[in-house]
Amino acid sequence: MPDHHLTNSDIVTLTELRQHLHRNPELSGEEAETARLIAGTLAPLGARVMTDLGGHGVAAIWEGAEAGPSVLLRCELDALPIEETGTSAWRSEISGKGHLCGHDGHMAMLTGVARVLSRQAPNKGRVILMYQPAEEDGAGAAKVVSDPRYPNIAPEWAFSIHNFPGLPMGHVAVKPGPVNCASRGMKITLTGRTAHASQPETGTSPMQAISALMPALTALSKGTVESPDFTLATVTHSRMGEPAFGIAPGYAEIWATLRTLVDASMEAMMAKAEALAEAATRDSGLTLSVTYHDIFHHCENNSDATARIIAAADALGLTSGPDPLPMRGSEDFGRFGMAGAKAAMLFLGSGETTPALHNPDFDFPDELIPKGTGIFVQILHGLGIWD
Repeated sequence: MPDHHLTNSDIVTLTELRQHLHRNPELSGEEAETARLIAGTLAPLGARVMTDLGGHGVAAIWEGAEAGPSVLLRCELDALPIEETGTSAWRSEISGKGHLCGHDGHMAMLTGVARVLSRQAPNKGRVILMYQPAEEDGAGAAKVVSDPRYPNIAPEWAFSIHNFPGLPMGHVAVKPGPVNCASRGMKITLTGRTAHASQPETGTSPMQAISALMPALTALSKGTVESPDFTLATVTHSRMGEPAFGIAPGYAEIWATLRTLVDASMEAMMAKAEALAEAATRDSGLTLSVTYHDIFHHCENNSDATARIIAAADALGLTSGPDPLPMRGSEDFGRFGMAGAKAAMLFLGSGETTPALHNPDFDFPDELIPKGTGIFVQILHGLGIWD
């Protein structure tokens, strides 16, 4: 069997790429320069490169001469609207934006696979390396799979890796079934009538409604994430009126994130939350508006695809297990499974003392790059693309 390991030169190049990406983060839907850099990096490696998939998505495709499995490996392009506080030489150079979830490292790992494929393309089937836009707001995967060109590359199998601080370096967390919760942002808008602060009775204030709604929404939370009836409501933002002492407020907003283990439970939770909003505003004179944003379906691992990941981890001598899955966080990778692929996502330990994802001092550990690339490559071996 040919040697498909990364060389020392590969690792140096991939580390430089990762650190460059870290310096230059772009938010969901704004990843034009990141996509341009990735497409330019992939073009010399012998792939057919597709751009602008579902926005700024990039796909690199290698076709084998013989029939075989069609396999998609996915990473993400986008960063977060968080000010980085890290002190590395490659810290973000863009104020208020940072690769604080590790998508820069995920891109480097997938580009490692591209370098391996550039030295030996698949003999059988097809490999698609998908650099997906807009994961952080839940829009990207949905737009990719609804792109009119996607059916031309729709895979039989789909795999993704997300780094996971708190787990030992290189440990593989994976299990079949739900691994990430369904979630959506609920924006409740209450519109009344402003008044002079000395005559609040002449206006319609949302104060009582917003005061009642915040604890009522959070009281919808119940159970642990392992339970099928798990629900979690988190108030993430609120505002009322203007920052002035002379005006009684006539407007308020509450933002809350609703979570359930699976999609089937989300409609009931939404109905309960909307009923609370209606009850809080009934006979108040307020106008109520409810909208939903950042919609994530739950992410469910196919059992056959999960078995491929476990076999790859075993072949590489890596530890694996189901903990800490399922997790309360959301992911849009499940869209690829919903579109027909046997899909599974693994969570790769990035160190027990590494700052948590979305912390302002998070930085993807570069030593994880060859481990992630190695897992992806071993999955491809197991599926027989080089047989």
